[in-house]
Amino acid sequence: MRKIIHIAVFFSLIFCATNQSFGQRIASVDPDIVIKEPLYTKYLKEVISFDKKDFDTLFFEFFQKQSDSKITLTKEEYYTYTIKIAIYSVKLGLLYKDQKEESDKAKQERFNKSYAEYLKSKP
Repeated sequence: MRKIIHIAVFFSLIFCATNQSFGQRIASVDPDIVIKEPLYTKYLKEVISFDKKDFDTLFFEFFQKQSDSKITLTKEEYYTYTIKIAIYSVKLGLLYKDQKEESDKAKQERFNKSYAEYLKSKP
């Protein structure tokens, strides 16, 4: 009986591993993904080397521009800021292993930001 249980567990593990390995990637419904992914690749090395001061400067600049009613960021400018902030979240997850889950969530939130929503929020 134990041998049957061991075999069943073994095949279950194999099935789960191959199911995830060979599963198809779901296509993103985000129309701006063609802008976001190249920006992520372009700025990854730069932002990973940021220190806290660099990030604070970036975040403050973004916050000022986003809240200024006289300034409307272009799509590329907006996504450059949000993607850089997302990348910094990844860095924090790498530095602080106990905060990996929170940093992944923050990265995803920033990556999911929409330019259309930004435009709607402008007066």
